[in-house]
Amino acid sequence: MADKKLIGVDLGGTTAKFAILTLDGDIQQRWSIDTNILDEGSHIVPDIIDSINEHLDLYNMQAADFVGIGMGSPGSVDIEAGTVTGAFNLNWKTKQNVKKDIEKGTGIPFSIDNDANVAALGERWKGAGDNNPDVTFVTLGTGVGGGVVADGNLLHGIAGSAGELGHVTVDPNGYLCTCGKHGCLETVASATGVVRVARDMAEEFAGNSKLKEILDDGDEISSKIVFDCAKEGDKLALMVVDKVSYYLGLAMGNVGNMLNPKYIVIGGGVSAAGDFLLTRVDAYFKQFTFPNVRETTKLRLATLGNTAGVIGAASLALK
Repeated sequence: MADKKLIGVDLGGTTAKFAILTLDGDIQQRWSIDTNILDEGSHIVPDIIDSINEHLDLYNMQAADFVGIGMGSPGSVDIEAGTVTGAFNLNWKTKQNVKKDIEKGTGIPFSIDNDANVAALGERWKGAGDNNPDVTFVTLGTGVGGGVVADGNLLHGIAGSAGELGHVTVDPNGYLCTCGKHGCLETVASATGVVRVARDMAEEFAGNSKLKEILDDGDEISSKIVFDCAKEGDKLALMVVDKVSYYLGLAMGNVGNMLNPKYIVIGGGVSAAGDFLLTRVDAYFKQFTFPNVRETTKLRLATLGNTAGVIGAASLALK
């Protein structure tokens, strides 16, 4: 058993990432393929099966060498049945029997969970979570996702929506979210949310600002441009970063007060702003937490980057 391996698959709308890992979570091989979403995503699972089988041949390995395959997928995942529904960025319009098909195609036991959940498992196991049993993960990307590990167990909730931190309400009168309600964290702290906040604040801002000039000229901006301007001391950009940090600190404070994890780990593209963002969020986090949580729960930046998904997915196979 000790020399057996794990396979982790991180399925996304543009690429599927793969890794072969030891039982301790150390990556030995990595590769990726393009995600073909044509024909209602009907090529995705066959492509995954073919890629796994091709690489096992390449490395002179066979199904018996593996404990299992774990995969993270967008959409609503039924972890018991191994099915996925509502993964619109994969063009999957009907329920997909992923577990059944991949087990049949590879001969290896298969487990699946939501992509944000597996990223949380990865960061908890081999990243900033230090394998602590109580870690909450929030990822700030195109949207805002999350995952909660409590007492060593990933929380799913009654319908698989536990850890949906992007839909924590931070402003009841705020922007309309794609989920249909107003003021979700996702509307202000995702990459697109930061840009939205910047555009609105620029309209009311009077004064010298490189960020305002870019917006007034009609040029596109990104969350990275906002943070880069703020790091240069741009007054408007600093106001935008402060507002985003306030909302993040409020949401993370609520998470801390409810769960009191050892670490709240912040990852995703927006987190690339690093300590410049983290120190500001932490100041508000301390404002919105009560003393015991303030002293025991720590905010941390994610450390695994693009490998969090495959590492966390592989850990599913250990269950």
